[in-house]
Amino acid sequence: MTTLKLEHVHKSYGDLHAVNDLSLSVNEGQIFGLLGPNGAGKTTTIRMIMDIIKPDAGRIEILGEHNPKKIRDRIGYLPEERGLYKKMLVREVIQFFAEIKGVTKSVVQDKAYDWLERLDLIEWKEKKVEELSRGMQQKLQFICTLLHEPRVIILDEPFTGLDPVNTDVMKDVILDQKKNGATIIFSTHLMDQVEKMCEAICLINKGIAVLQGSLSEVKSRFGKNRVKLQFEGKADFLNDSALVASYDEYNQYVELTPAAGVKPNQLLERAIQTATVQRFEISEPSLNEIFKTMVKKGDEA
Repeated sequence: MTTLKLEHVHKSYGDLHAVNDLSLSVNEGQIFGLLGPNGAGKTTTIRMIMDIIKPDAGRIEILGEHNPKKIRDRIGYLPEERGLYKKMLVREVIQFFAEIKGVTKSVVQDKAYDWLERLDLIEWKEKKVEELSRGMQQKLQFICTLLHEPRVIILDEPFTGLDPVNTDVMKDVILDQKKNGATIIFSTHLMDQVEKMCEAICLINKGIAVLQGSLSEVKSRFGKNRVKLQFEGKADFLNDSALVASYDEYNQYVELTPAAGVKPNQLLERAIQTATVQRFEISEPSLNEIFKTMVKKGDEA
């Protein structure tokens, strides 16, 4: 079953085409990544899905409905711009957002306690929101997004402000929601999280979908043409454009793409002429590399 479907959706602001003929579908129970560089149209797309703004053209269907008002209480939305009331107490904020979604006061109290304990905020429930750190406020926003047990969860940059420990906590929360049958759509710049969690993605650039499909299909299109090389010695071969199409240099190793027609063994033979090779691995490109490649192509077009 398809939970979310966009068909030929357009949105412009004057001469700016924020979203241009965007079509995508998200299956029930799927974790779906909506990706793109800054200004690509991700947040505009999410706001149209949430009926905060209207598309100029095209159709959006959620849970089989074209009227978003009918299914609003079955959606949980974490916006990029956080919407907490700074002067309210933590427990009051949770109560307020839950009641908007139709959750009774008695149910809220039980569920809120469990969520506050799980996210290590129980000692802060009588504090004002403005007293919380940025990361704590983010966790509180998660509670407000999920407490009414939505069937569709839309997260715009959900890991903003979180340290690595709390990022892992939120990752586990998202995976638990999937296990409970929820469909999750999220936008993030953290490609490693997308690669670990998402089953399918849509990459948009300048409002246009440039790559979409299941994560395994997307990666298979690029083939196993990425070489990870750790070495000591001279790296002259990296600057030979006849041998290396592109490379990223890190502290302990390099990741590179061979030039057209060059086999990985040729790279290895050249490298050992001037360096001691400690690691040589052929793999699919990372999602981060695919992201950069596709965005660069779009910018050059």
